[in-house]
Amino acid sequence: MNGRIQIYIDEKGKRSSVLLPYEDWQNLKSRLNRLEKKLKVFTSIRDGMNEVAEAKRTDKKLQSLSAFIDESRN
Repeated sequence: MNGRIQIYIDEKGKRSSVLLPYEDWQNLKSRLNRLEKKLKVFTSIRDGMNEVAEAKRTDKKLQSLSAFIDESRN
C-alpha cells in the first residue's frame, strides 16, 4: 500500500471507516482470497487427519487412496 489511506473518526473519537485507493482495495481482496483458499486446504487436511485418527481409534475401515481419487474425478 502506498500511504494514501484516509481514516475517518466519528464524533466519539472512534475509527469508523477507511478510504483507500481502488488498486489497494483490489490487492487486499486478492490477498484475502488467496488466504481463504489456503485456510480451506489446511482445514481439509486437518479434518482428514482427524478422520484417520478416529478410524484408527475405532478400527473403522477407510476408503483406499485409489478409490478416493477415482471418486474425486467424478
